Amino acid sequence: MIYPGIVSVTFRNLTPKEIIDLSIEAGLAGIEWGGDVHVPHGDTVLAREVYKMTAESGLKVAAYGSYYRLGIEKEEPNTFDKVLATAIELKAPVIRVWAGNKGSADADKEWWDKCIDESIQIAEMAQKEGIKVAYEYHQKTLTDTLKSCVKLLKSVNHENMRSYWQPDGKMSPEDRAKSLKEILPWLENLHVHYGTSKGRQPIASGREWIKYLTIAKQLKEDRFAMIEFVKDGTREQFLDDAKALKEFIELA
Repeated sequence: MIYPGIVSVTFRNLTPKEIIDLSIEAGLAGIEWGGDVHVPHGDTVLAREVYKMTAESGLKVAAYGSYYRLGIEKEEPNTFDKVLATAIELKAPVIRVWAGNKGSADADKEWWDKCIDESIQIAEMAQKEGIKVAYEYHQKTLTDTLKSCVKLLKSVNHENMRSYWQPDGKMSPEDRAKSLKEILPWLENLHVHYGTSKGRQPIASGREWIKYLTIAKQLKEDRFAMIEFVKDGTREQFLDDAKALKEFIELA
């Protein structure tokens, strides 16, 4: 089953309570809480409160979007210990992390090895708490291409290290679908948005998402497809996008 949700950083200016209320209005099922604004690393008291608010509203915590970056622990001392402690109180089933701060074309063997070793380390730490870890599928990281993302996942080779997926704007719809099929064995959740050369567009315009969701539904376990940012950042557009996403999930 694919459940519709929201990535809370879509509206960084809103409080957790406002995010919850908006999600209920939109008829969504879950929230990926961001670690940069809404549930900061190490604030376990707030994480506990946000979990309680989420659960009491009938929504699920889909994930913890930690913004933790591999390989730069010494530069940005947000240790994974803090991230994990926060995710535990938030009762998040998965922690989203970034695969470093270098694109695959700029990464040498030393950097690859560093990120691989740290991936294994944090995957094992989280697994002890029953929480998965998943890479953001994103530019300027080691998951910036399908080839490099698969290389990283295979090199880490840990059952608790997973991956998100979102459409690469540089690819054709056909190639995007192929990339999702290749990521499928490691797929955790989907970040949903739609854009063209003119910028971000309403999700209703991106009916190719029906194909992507159909592919994701091949998995036996439940997954979330979560709206991440909307055209012009408006509440009205978000509600329209949520309606379109739910329709696409039904059609997939």
